[in-house]
Amino acid sequence: MHTREKFFNPLWNGRKRLRNVQNSSLGGNPNAVRRPVAFGFAAGATDTGHEGGSVSFAVDANGRLNWMLIRDNAYLGIHEMTVTGKALTEAFYGKPPRYSYFNGCSTGGRQGLMEAQRSPADYEGIHSAAPAINWSKLHIAQMWSQLVVLETRNFLPPCKFAAAQAATVAACDAIDGFKDGVIEDPRRCSYDPKALAGAAAGECGANFALSATDGMPLTGRPFNLTLDWWKYFLTKNPQWDWATLTYAAFEQFWDQSVEQFGAVLGTDSPNLSAFRDRGGKAIVWHGWVDPAIHPEGTIDYYERVQQRMGGPEKTAEFIRLFMAPGVGHCGGGPGPGPLGPFDALLKWVEEGKAPDTLNAARRDQAGNVVRTRPLCQYPLVARYKGSGSTDDAANFVCAANF
Repeated sequence: MHTREKFFNPLWNGRKRLRNVQNSSLGGNPNAVRRPVAFGFAAGATDTGHEGGSVSFAVDANGRLNWMLIRDNAYLGIHEMTVTGKALTEAFYGKPPRYSYFNGCSTGGRQGLMEAQRSPADYEGIHSAAPAINWSKLHIAQMWSQLVVLETRNFLPPCKFAAAQAATVAACDAIDGFKDGVIEDPRRCSYDPKALAGAAAGECGANFALSATDGMPLTGRPFNLTLDWWKYFLTKNPQWDWATLTYAAFEQFWDQSVEQFGAVLGTDSPNLSAFRDRGGKAIVWHGWVDPAIHPEGTIDYYERVQQRMGGPEKTAEFIRLFMAPGVGHCGGGPGPGPLGPFDALLKWVEEGKAPDTLNAARRDQAGNVVRTRPLCQYPLVARYKGSGSTDDAANFVCAANF
């Protein structure tokens, strides 16, 4: 193992808790332990075997895949951090932690669900946000739009994308019965952007946050992690030029990515019976406007878990999904973001109080709360009661989708 862990052992809280945190795209940030430490947790984080924000660790000096570091990053580093954290905590205090929790978003969200699948005895509670569970497919799919504009030589200016997005929201905003600048469930929106053909797009300036177009003359700019995936994992060539990609090659790369890396990085096993049987609980949430990780991938996984684990009611006994309308990757966006999902997890694990909703709020630039809303247990959605402010969560009830 080559992982580098960081642990803090403060004055331990009375319930003897261990909390491990992972919140970056590739590894843990040691600064992430500060908040749980302040609340009396013994806390840890790990770099999962490498430093920095690149996946270049996947290829060794001889141009071969470094499978040890790949496995460290995929799942071994997290498990070893957990085993080490429990041992250090017990050695320091003379007693093992009564409860162990995992808290993560993005790759951290994936790692939490990986723990439930591969090492179900590691944690009593897992909070997984925007989980990158379909990693070997995600970065192939992220390149598709770049390939399309490359083949057609029709690079979409950012302002046109923004205009299409605004028109879509305007057309579908009221589907849920009122207008608030947020589409409750984008799957119910059937707006056709063909109506914008020939229309003025407005001022062009800012670039997309992820896969984008850039430069003068305009050209494609793939998301950096996506490009790294192709360079190091697939082609093993740091100098690979994405502009040489073709439709035919794309399909071959897709097959390679899934077949070669799905077994180690895939985090989509719906069999959570061992995690369930030992009393584990998991809260998963995903923002509907996440530009980095497709939210429907999380829904697809959750529905497969339901099918495997005895149906919605049985599944809800140990894992629950909450979708956040208008919320971006791990937060942000025009919609209210979750408040205290980890606190809800603590109550579920330690008090047996399963959350039917998560509280959510949107703040203005000054930090003032300007809108509250309940996030409902999937597939329920927040439905307006018909009176009162639509910025007040008290005026909504969880109900079946429209």
